Amino acid sequence: MRLAARAVILKSMKANFIEINSGAELDKLFDESNEKPVVLFKHSLTCPISAGVYQEISGATADIHIVVMQHARDVSNKIAERTGIRHESPQAIVLKNGKPVYHASHYDVTAGDVESYLK
Repeated sequence: MRLAARAVILKSMKANFIEINSGAELDKLFDESNEKPVVLFKHSLTCPISAGVYQEISGATADIHIVVMQHARDVSNKIAERTGIRHESPQAIVLKNGKPVYHASHYDVTAGDVESYLK
């Protein structure tokens, strides 16, 4: 990829992706959601739909706590248990006060929708 093309891609990425790999990290995020909204994003490294949605959500000006399915399937399962939201990938969930206030999967995930729940 040419340098100019890389600069355009990086410039369009506003999100700060933070990978979570453990139930303890997830528990902290549920607690943190009592102070401010928390974004969770389930992502598969092998799914072309997930790659496209990753690019879409990267446009959100937010911390995005990413669960990579190939690294942390158990964390994904715990999210489903705690929220009551059936697992899908890609999938975005916004938590407030320990509860989901937004969730969408596949092409229904948009940076604008995620940002609207962070206010």
